[in-house]
Amino acid sequence: MDWRPGETDEGWHSQGILEEVQREPREARPPVHLPHRIHLMAGRVPQGADRIAVKAEMEAVFLENLRHAAGVLAQEDLVGLLEPINTRITDPQYFLDTPQQAAAILQKVGRPNLQLQMDIFHWQIMDGNLTGNIREFLPIVGHVQVAQVPGRGEPSSPGELNFPYLFQLLEDEGYKGFVG
Repeated sequence: MDWRPGETDEGWHSQGILEEVQREPREARPPVHLPHRIHLMAGRVPQGADRIAVKAEMEAVFLENLRHAAGVLAQEDLVGLLEPINTRITDPQYFLDTPQQAAAILQKVGRPNLQLQMDIFHWQIMDGNLTGNIREFLPIVGHVQVAQVPGRGEPSSPGELNFPYLFQLLEDEGYKGFVG
């Protein structure tokens, strides 16, 4: 989803798309190709706050929001995706930063139309262990994104990751979805 500068801090993403989806009855909408998957952002740890001190409260709010979003999205046959974003380079304040944390949250929500978005760039930066993490979390992955580390370039660009190996691993493990 595209946003204007500064809006990533406002936490409008999930609520905005839900309001947009609910605005008009399905049959009144013009025929457009809507995405079948929507990235639901987790929000950011407030500036100056201790991540550990606010984790329980932030998780409780996120779980409540996800339960609500899952219900609305299910009515529209849509899947919500949770993407862990690295806190080392991209956004030090982003709440959801590892596949382990995202998987635990998905398990607590327990809705089949909420899945994990695997961004190999972020997973490599936060944890490495891509082979083990892909094998462990692939059953709950709804979309895969790729970019080379460290420069976030194309898979064919120079960097840390061996994309022929990773693409073969995804295929060998049975992934049938899109890779972006």
